Amino acid sequence: MKKKLVISTGAGMSAESGLSTFRDSDGLWEKYDVMEVASIEGFNRDPELVHQFYNARRRQLLEVEPNAGHLGLVDLEKDFDTYIITQNVDDLHERAGSQRVLHLHGELMKVRSMKDESRIYTLTPENLETSTETRDEYGDAVRPHIVFFGEQVPNIEPAIELVREADIFVVIGTSLSVYPAAGLLHYARRDAQIYYIDPRPSVVCDDRVEVLAMTATAGVEYLKKILRP
Repeated sequence: MKKKLVISTGAGMSAESGLSTFRDSDGLWEKYDVMEVASIEGFNRDPELVHQFYNARRRQLLEVEPNAGHLGLVDLEKDFDTYIITQNVDDLHERAGSQRVLHLHGELMKVRSMKDESRIYTLTPENLETSTETRDEYGDAVRPHIVFFGEQVPNIEPAIELVREADIFVVIGTSLSVYPAAGLLHYARRDAQIYYIDPRPSVVCDDRVEVLAMTATAGVEYLKKILRP
């Protein structure tokens, strides 16, 4: 039976594809007031601005490709029962070929009905821009399928269950400062192998964690070497 490998990825996973991260000195936080474009209060106050912001992010997403780190995680599926939990809203894991991806913070290429949140729609490259005038098939307004600041993270419980079941748990490209995702580390079993990959890793007060101060692509390549028999 294959060991269960659970990987939690953050913005650093996609940075090498050319996507701006929020917290770097030249990241998106520097260009936008986070509370205006990524909070539920901001959306309620100026939904058109938020639509425009995510339209721009979708256009940027179409200009980049999965990097070697994304592809390396797909390669690990040959030897491990692999699941990815991502804080990223891009679709680079899916485009790389990963089969099981759980998005904690929503998905950039999707919108959902503001009347019925179970009605979720996938946008296409030919039709990726939305506005306050956009309506779904029922005539209802839509919003980005994103977990805004100030909203609950509906997929956190399924993520916790995955981590609890993991034989190997890997955290890649995150500052470990965004909760509840940062707390997933605490749910790993005592006997699980745990790795933390980041070029500027945060201090981890857990002697079970092997810290690899590497970029996502270099770290995944190293991981493939040490995990495979």
